[in-house]
Amino acid sequence: MSKVQFGISPLTWTNDDMPELGGEIPLETCLSEMSVAGFTGTELGTKYPREPEVLIPLLKKHNLVLASGWYSGNLMKLSAQEEIEAMQPHIRLLKAAGCKAMVYGEVSNTVHGDINTPLSQRPVLSIEEWKTYASKLSEVASYLYSNHDIKLSFHHHVGTICETEDDINMLMEMTGPDVYLTLDTGHITYGGGDPVTMIKRWGHRIGHMHFKDLRLEVMQSARGQDKSFLNAVLDGVFTVPGTGDVNYDEVFAALKERDYQGWLLVEAEQDPAKANPLEYATIAYQNITQYAKKYQL
Repeated sequence: MSKVQFGISPLTWTNDDMPELGGEIPLETCLSEMSVAGFTGTELGTKYPREPEVLIPLLKKHNLVLASGWYSGNLMKLSAQEEIEAMQPHIRLLKAAGCKAMVYGEVSNTVHGDINTPLSQRPVLSIEEWKTYASKLSEVASYLYSNHDIKLSFHHHVGTICETEDDINMLMEMTGPDVYLTLDTGHITYGGGDPVTMIKRWGHRIGHMHFKDLRLEVMQSARGQDKSFLNAVLDGVFTVPGTGDVNYDEVFAALKERDYQGWLLVEAEQDPAKANPLEYATIAYQNITQYAKKYQL
């Protein structure tokens, strides 16, 4: 029995932050092509039904299961109890689907979804703000783990309060052991960090993995011109694993060292009109399965 499973996000077909990218592609096409490419799991997207009795049979029809689902967090504005109340429908869906991790990202004050706001204007927290935030996040995570056996796996993301290695370190140091990390190889690289460093330091608290590759030249150009996140996506800053500049040999070696178990989830925002979804999904599957085999994951 393999310790890892292979999944892909629907972002390769339709972009959640910019729905006009792939907006015309039917959900059935997306799901069938995921399966054709070889994947057995997917994450939620804007086109997915949120009722378990509708979604789970639909995925099963395409030989897929739900690996996890992004939750748009609002803990910068809400209390822990208010957040717990707000996420009940999401919890019900994840539990019904047998998911073990919730991909949680703070969006209440982010700039990543605004095409007119450069990344340099992202929110940056003071130490006191981090303490308050970490305390609330720890409370939500403890509730989620003790009551529902789901790991709150925090997703760092450029344009948000948690973008850099220092931000991730701050978050993980200040939160309790029930707060896990969704490590995203593309976002940590875009944030000026190294996924291998993060795996070595926080591997015991990685609850989920997102694999996106990054084109350094495009990223450096976007940073140099102080572009928004969405403009960088349109420029092609992200791509599927093995077709950009992230060193996946080192990433997989580090995951092996940490005995990572769980989903290896491809997530690569691209314009489907420029990057054919089935073609790139197939490349992604071939690449990450080869790396996993090479490093005996």
